[in-house]
Amino acid sequence: VQLQASGGGLVQAGGSLRLSCAASGGTFSNYAAGWFRQAPGKQREFVARITRAGGSTYHADSVKGRFTISRDNAKNTVYLQMNSLKPEDTAVYYCAADQVSLGRRTRTTYYTSWGQGTLVTFSS
Repeated sequence: VQLQASGGGLVQAGGSLRLSCAASGGTFSNYAAGWFRQAPGKQREFVARITRAGGSTYHADSVKGRFTISRDNAKNTVYLQMNSLKPEDTAVYYCAADQVSLGRRTRTTYYTSWGQGTLVTFSS
């Protein structure tokens, strides 16, 4: 499955953005999906994950209560709603697909397909 992330942009502290990740070339509902991010000079880190049917989600402690992952399998799309954004949320955000649905799989190596990334930056 191929993934295309979009929705990044320039935000101010406390603002909101919704990222989208559109899937093509496969049956998206066969995959769990995740969001990761990579800040300048840092390793890629887990942000959130959702199971195939969307019945279970898991968020990193750093974003819990502020970010929400969701999906619409009819549209082959997964979303990341980001609220109360902080400067430390600045990063390139990547979506990814995992053929295994269950479990809190936070390692990048579990995910077999990746989108190209979308940049979230802060204005001063």
